[in-house]
Amino acid sequence: MFGLFKKKSELEKLQEEYQKLMGDFHRLSKSDRSAADAAFAKAEEIGKKMDALK
Repeated sequence: MFGLFKKKSELEKLQEEYQKLMGDFHRLSKSDRSAADAAFAKAEEIGKKMDALK
């Protein structure tokens, strides 16, 4: 309850976006390979940003 109004850090935002894109990648890999590759490329860019923040 005390963390109700706590803002997310930049790293937490990037981690959420990374997880979302990896989920999209997994879902799309079964049907649309080119879209899955695009989602994976975006996830890799976000992964590099997360590494830079750490």
